Amino acid sequence: MFGFGRITALAAFVLLSAPLAVQADDLPSWNDGAAKQGIVDFVSAVTTAGGSDYVAPAERVAVFDNDGTLWSEQPMYVQLAFVLDRIKTLAPQHPEWKDTEPFKSVLAGDVAGIAASGEKGLVDLVGATHAGMSSEEFTKITSDWISTAKHPKTGKPYTEMVYQPMLELITYLKANGFEVFIVSGGGIEFMRPWTERVYGIPPQNVVGSSIKSKYEVQDGKPVITRLPEVDFVDDGPGKPVGIYTHIGRRPIAAFGNSDGDFQMLEWTTSRAGRSFGLIVHHDDGEREYAYDRQSHFGRLDKGLDEAGKRGWQIVSMKSDWKQVYPE
Repeated sequence: MFGFGRITALAAFVLLSAPLAVQADDLPSWNDGAAKQGIVDFVSAVTTAGGSDYVAPAERVAVFDNDGTLWSEQPMYVQLAFVLDRIKTLAPQHPEWKDTEPFKSVLAGDVAGIAASGEKGLVDLVGATHAGMSSEEFTKITSDWISTAKHPKTGKPYTEMVYQPMLELITYLKANGFEVFIVSGGGIEFMRPWTERVYGIPPQNVVGSSIKSKYEVQDGKPVITRLPEVDFVDDGPGKPVGIYTHIGRRPIAAFGNSDGDFQMLEWTTSRAGRSFGLIVHHDDGEREYAYDRQSHFGRLDKGLDEAGKRGWQIVSMKSDWKQVYPE
């Protein structure tokens, strides 16, 4: 008959001898495979003190695109849905919009007409919905909208259309000494009110497109007023510039899903020393959406062709993720 001491020793031996697979999994929504293993190997390499790939904590910067990388971007970008809703809300104050493009197309639900208005039309829409108010007023408008707006297909709040595997990845990186940033083509002021609640990423760690603003005093109160002029577009080649300007360090890891993230991945993985690039491939038409080369939103063409040559990890949403959205 075993004594208590011998039972305790035996239990300890069994636990210490158990394979790693039965231990706690930091990425439980990821299937075992090359993608998951690539993430773990990279994090292990850059956090192992004394190793040839070790990176000091202060330099462990990871950047994530938002639309299509952290949450759903189909059937349209969430911020575009916000813009369209705002136009409809403000329309009674602007009867001229019924005969003025692109507002006319928005009110008629004519997506082709909106697209035909091009970049100028988009700037007009953003100017009408994002400017002419104080920063505090815009923050409240954004916060109120995101708290009630729902995805047109699932009926779920947009804030529940986030990807569970990517939430786990953010937590995993932060637990290993990484500072995590969002670097998105979306509006910086649109994202900042809710990213901390949804992703655990504070507003000062959000980089995005912006419109011009000015400081002034109104009725004796200092305010920042938003102007109807584009200041910076944080997409494509703008992303490395945004990182350089706002963060001041070249990342060692970058995560995206479209060709709009190409330059961010390229700049990140061209650094001296170990780096990591990952592309989320939307190939799951049953649990999410299947799209890449021909999509109007989140087009992935060049990235698919170049990923293998550049050592970037392509994640198959269909094969690599056990679950897509939080339960």
